Amino acid sequence: MNNSSVILVVDDNPMNIELMEAYLEPKGYKIITATRGQEALDILDNQSIDLILLDVMMPGISGFEVTRKIRNDKSSKYIPIILITALSETKERVEGIDAGCDDFITKPVDKNELCSRVKSLLKIKDYNDLKDNYQQKLELEVAARTESLEKAMLSLKAASLETINRLTRAAEYKDEETGAHIQRMSLYSEAVARSYGLDETTIENILFSACMHDLGKISTPDNILLKPGKLDAAEWEVMKQHTVVGAKILTGSDSEVIQLGEIIARSHHERWDGSGYPDGLKGNDIPIAARIVAIADVFDALSSERPYKKPFSEEKTFSIIKEGSGSHFDPTVVDAFFSIQKEILTIKQKYADNII
Repeated sequence: MNNSSVILVVDDNPMNIELMEAYLEPKGYKIITATRGQEALDILDNQSIDLILLDVMMPGISGFEVTRKIRNDKSSKYIPIILITALSETKERVEGIDAGCDDFITKPVDKNELCSRVKSLLKIKDYNDLKDNYQQKLELEVAARTESLEKAMLSLKAASLETINRLTRAAEYKDEETGAHIQRMSLYSEAVARSYGLDETTIENILFSACMHDLGKISTPDNILLKPGKLDAAEWEVMKQHTVVGAKILTGSDSEVIQLGEIIARSHHERWDGSGYPDGLKGNDIPIAARIVAIADVFDALSSERPYKKPFSEEKTFSIIKEGSGSHFDPTVVDAFFSIQKEILTIKQKYADNII
């Protein structure tokens, strides 16, 4: 509390205002005056006030009503209010308390009582202001540290995901595919997952995990992986092991992205009718992320050039996907895929065979 506090004195009687000024100004308080309730409310809209001395019986808006309006205003609701009244009935005092006043002084005003009550309430206000300022400062510091932590986490996440992306390219380059294949696969999978209606966290995890789908091909011999013709039965069994190897490489991680990558690596060649590999899973037993990545993988494989084939036309590619609904692919995932056909083609065009 300091004696430069600003006190608003509200009374329709000029003599009462002069008396308050005579009592309080020598104590160092700055006095602002108003003779009507509405005038007092207008002052509060434009000036910082530390305490209000408010007459109850005034023409127009009473002191009770002014108190209610002040307490209902977010910017002024905590200003201490002392009602100055000639009323001594209990019901009037109860009305003042219900309206939100902090104290009463009965007319005629005693100088010592007035100064003591003003000093006491200003001390409480200073304490509350200090507490509020500390709380605001603390909230700002917490917000700043939270923002800093979020930036650090985003930076770490970006670095981790870049590492995943670059490492998975090792397998893709061995397969004579480009970084664009990884980008397309991830974006197709993200788009289908969103169309399917998955939550945003899962969608993001699929986006970042899809690039690990063929990580196990790093163990596949080149004479099988790059063979231009059809694989024989023995070679095909070796090729199918890339799903198991990929899952083993990714197993045991605490990262949700890596954990989902393990699931996708193992199960993205499972088929809806149970004829896929390596586990022969069927229908909804196949994890949804693997079902989504499966359609993205096949679409990109059909529409891209490989050592053993030329790219199929868009029309042919979409036709094969549609024919695979209910056998190769989950029909609901096929529906989600075709509902964003234009978006799929936009991704395909944007991320053609350039290295990302």
